[in-house]
Amino acid sequence: MALPALGDFLPDTPGADELLDALIEWSAQSGLELYPHQEEAVLRLLAGENVVLSTPTGSGKSLVAMAGAFAMLAQGRRAVYTAPIKALVSEKFFELTAAFGPSEVGMVTGDASVNADAPVIACTAEILAQRALRAGSDTAADLVVMDEFHYYGDRDRGWAWQVPLLELARSRFLLMSATLGDTTGLRRDLTARTGRDTALVASAERPVPLDVEYRETPLHVSIEQLLSAGRAPVYIVHFTQREAAARAQSLTSLKVLSADEKTAVKEAVGGFRFDTPIGKDLRRFVLAGIGVHHAGMLPKYRLLVEKLAQQGHLRLICGTDTLGVGVNVPIRTVLFTQLYKYDGRRTRVLSVRDFQQISGRAGRRGFDTVGSVWVQAPEHAVENKRAEMRAGGDPRKLRKLVRKKPPDRGYAHYDDKTLARLWEGTPETLESSFDVTHAMMLNVLGRPGDGCAAMKRLLVDNHEPRARQRRHIRKAVGVFRSLIDAEIVEVLPEPDESGRPVRVDIDLQDEFRLNQPLGLFAVEAIAVLDPEAPDYHLQALSLAESVLEDPLAVLLAQRDAARDELMTRMKEEGVEYEERMARLAEVTWPKPEAEFIEPAFDTFARHHPWVGHLRPSPKSVVRDMVEHADTFNQYVSRYGLKRSEGLVLRYLTDCYKALVQTVPAAAVDDRLAEVIEWLGGLVREVDSSLLDEWERLRTA
Repeated sequence: MALPALGDFLPDTPGADELLDALIEWSAQSGLELYPHQEEAVLRLLAGENVVLSTPTGSGKSLVAMAGAFAMLAQGRRAVYTAPIKALVSEKFFELTAAFGPSEVGMVTGDASVNADAPVIACTAEILAQRALRAGSDTAADLVVMDEFHYYGDRDRGWAWQVPLLELARSRFLLMSATLGDTTGLRRDLTARTGRDTALVASAERPVPLDVEYRETPLHVSIEQLLSAGRAPVYIVHFTQREAAARAQSLTSLKVLSADEKTAVKEAVGGFRFDTPIGKDLRRFVLAGIGVHHAGMLPKYRLLVEKLAQQGHLRLICGTDTLGVGVNVPIRTVLFTQLYKYDGRRTRVLSVRDFQQISGRAGRRGFDTVGSVWVQAPEHAVENKRAEMRAGGDPRKLRKLVRKKPPDRGYAHYDDKTLARLWEGTPETLESSFDVTHAMMLNVLGRPGDGCAAMKRLLVDNHEPRARQRRHIRKAVGVFRSLIDAEIVEVLPEPDESGRPVRVDIDLQDEFRLNQPLGLFAVEAIAVLDPEAPDYHLQALSLAESVLEDPLAVLLAQRDAARDELMTRMKEEGVEYEERMARLAEVTWPKPEAEFIEPAFDTFARHHPWVGHLRPSPKSVVRDMVEHADTFNQYVSRYGLKRSEGLVLRYLTDCYKALVQTVPAAAVDDRLAEVIEWLGGLVREVDSSLLDEWERLRTA
């Protein structure tokens, strides 16, 4: 049964007492009984305090955020709800829309903007951080809700959770996570900056308690036992997308659904279009009651899996640790295939926060009396255990056992003691993560008033230790000088009418951004190209691609295709084996314009020492599509990328944004404009599920 819309209970007089009475009336009509920690958090928010809400997954943090947005809406103020990933932003957007109506709620991510001037906004953390940099304390955000706040400590993205705390002194904050750790210093700092008391509302009590078990049986046996014991739906946690997809394939041999259940899921899927190369596989999986869920999938497929799971049609979901980010996939049991992962630098055992963030998703409020967390022992340990059992306790057989060893690479040891430590431990204290970029500098310098002074203040008044602050200051000086040298920033003889001592080049397009670390290099390098050259548009495209993050799965597929083609040709020509191997080792993915890009960057780096270890990475993904006139499906099929469709779409989106935001308008000729228009249309055509869903709500 659908809950009554919270927006229908807005009081005529928006005082704290009236708001509380309205919320109580709504909860009574909804059949919801607030937990004590929810009541306390709501009361603190209505009293004007900041709130740090540290309670387990499933304990109703979203309801507290909803109450805060309700209060802002009633008072004619603005609430901004941030989340770390676009999938979660869109989920919260639809929840808020259901509560307050489509006209009152908007959404902004890097890819889409819907009703962006609404009084209640759902957005990524980076969007709010950029707005805070551009407008400081004048940012339109009376209440800031930061979901999954443990991302504050993320090595690459934590700055986006810190910047609003530093800049939005007039805002009220609700910081939420199930795994915050000690927040004493954070709360003290927030109170000092905002002048508001900051309350910690914490509870360890889960609405649905969890049990935990260390499993020394083969994975397929564990899965069969969970199904037979009625402990589905089961989320099977992997740490690579490839493993998740391969597992789903291997599970299709199990009888997961009854005949009636298969009919029901087929009806639920209805006319959904599985119209990309991976679609055929995904359709087969979901009709068998098995879902796949990871960031490498197109958003429309992830959304389908989430909806089918919410409707109870999926028994097994094979996914990655994205489950820990709070996406609404109802789960009875979380099954870890291992307790280690590669974090981009090394293979390590999961942190307490990683483990508890994922395991906390088990147990469905209103459905389960208990949730389960099962952890598979390492495969070699399972094999050794089975061998010991076959020996039957015979000392002679046990002595002769040849024990299987752990892998030499890509493995970190764990056992039942590791599980106990992760289960019982307290999440690590969050550490500051901050950085200085061209985008940050341009945002701050472009704000009304003295942006230079604001930038200096940001560099010395953040959460970083002093040694790192000094490093950021040195980098900021280099970034500022490089922007002046590139004539993107001009120092004015007198402040302008808004009090700015500098001017960001007024000839640049409104969308101009330097969101890529080496975006400035692309701007300067494009300026020296010959616009009359017949392939100018392709040269400019290659420069834009060179400053984007490598989509490694795509590049490796290109390399493998080139090697296969060369191998076939060499065999036909009778080339000797040793020479074939030597020539194959030299083959890599296409790197157009590398002979220009690499020396040009060496010159750039000599004048801009702030680049440090950064280097452009010549590649041809969009250019490859342009030169072959590929559609999305043709490109994915040509390189066998059906398991990475989401990665391909994300890269195409990033390239489109780089072309629109980084290439100066004066450098865009008709041919390049055609490429940009084509690419934008392609991205929208591949997956418009989010806008389609909003349109359905708006016209309902």
